[in-house]
Amino acid sequence: MSTPLVNGLRSVAIGVPDVAAAVRFYVDTWHLAEVARDARAVYLRGSGADHHLLSVEQSPQPVVLAITLGAPSRAAVDALAERVPANGGTVLRAPAPQADPAGGYGVVFRDPQGRILRAVSDGARHADAGPARDRPERLAHVVVNSRDVAAAQAFYEGALGMKLSDRTRIMAFMRCNTDHHSIALADADNDCLNHIAFVMPGLDDVMRGGGRMKDAGYPIHWGPGRHGPGNNLFNYFLGPFGFPIEYTAEVSTVDDSYRVGRPEDWKWPPGRIDQWGIAVGPTPELKAAQRAIGFAAQWTA
Repeated sequence: MSTPLVNGLRSVAIGVPDVAAAVRFYVDTWHLAEVARDARAVYLRGSGADHHLLSVEQSPQPVVLAITLGAPSRAAVDALAERVPANGGTVLRAPAPQADPAGGYGVVFRDPQGRILRAVSDGARHADAGPARDRPERLAHVVVNSRDVAAAQAFYEGALGMKLSDRTRIMAFMRCNTDHHSIALADADNDCLNHIAFVMPGLDDVMRGGGRMKDAGYPIHWGPGRHGPGNNLFNYFLGPFGFPIEYTAEVSTVDDSYRVGRPEDWKWPPGRIDQWGIAVGPTPELKAAQRAIGFAAQWTA
């Protein structure tokens, strides 16, 4: 299942005060690989087919610059350019060939709550894609905080054609392919980044990744555990400059026959916030980080 307009989460562009330090972490410790760099950014890939999962740029403070989604065709990109303003968003750059190393044909826009997104078709892909031990394959999802989840959900449905998989007391899980969710909207008093999740090949990789991070001085801030909606495994960490990041695996796949869950479907016994009930956290440090990193007002890609 994919929606006609967007069909996957491709990458996230972040800004940091020290690009070299961030790249060193994401390559040596998080286990991405540098695939390209230009005058603006360093581009980091996983083991999957997406050209890059993360681009890292210079910025005075930590910030999310943009979220890039895949589009199935140039026609879909053109349609998005019309649907975004019709649903309260703003087109920042009209459909055109993209200048970054991934290329393709894309449109850049801002959602009604200030997040910059891009949708791209026909970008570069890697022929050597395949799972690799202890390496992220692709992005699983981005979770963003929202002061008004209902309004944000309406935009992602109306403008992008995404669909609701589950609605818990605190989160709306939105999908654009068979993954249970590619973007989730968290009820909050801010519109900051909640976290970025990277798919690992399996349970052992999520667990070994936790050990590797701990050895490098990055403790688990929530995990290990298994979520309810999405049924995915998780370990959460704080990367350089306070970015909340997650290793995950075994994300549920769904289709249009999936029954949308409601808050009453996702209740835990007292003291539990996941299926297993053994996780450390979420720590106060993670909770603080999940309200500290905002979205940029502009992006020059």
